[in-house]
Amino acid sequence: MQQTSIFLPVLALIGWTLLVLLLIPFRRFSALFAGRVTADDFRFGECEAVPPDVRQPNRVFMNLLEMPVLFYVLALILYVTGNVDGLAVVLGWGYVALRVVHSLIYLSYNHVFHRFLAFALSNVVMLVLWIRVFLLFSR
Repeated sequence: MQQTSIFLPVLALIGWTLLVLLLIPFRRFSALFAGRVTADDFRFGECEAVPPDVRQPNRVFMNLLEMPVLFYVLALILYVTGNVDGLAVVLGWGYVALRVVHSLIYLSYNHVFHRFLAFALSNVVMLVLWIRVFLLFSR
């Protein structure tokens, strides 16, 4: 197993995060040109006057900057210590897939239970990855 393989899911998640970032100005400018918001509605971030569909990409982007940080750190630890194996890479891809599913649910039909399920499962995958790292270092 190439140690660098752990960076493929990392790069995929970074790419997804950047795509969501591009969605923020797209939704904001679309709403601005349609007269649904004014520039002042964004003076201090987003206010209640900003419609939910315009606020959603920003919230999804924030989600992609919170828990995934632990995934990025984990990938670096595995790489630096030479402990990348097939299971870590599969779990990494699983984590990324669940984060993408979470984002897509949030950005589309936004069913809270479905969104929570994807979020919770991604956190279980993250926990499994961290337990594996803990066990590696507790030998």
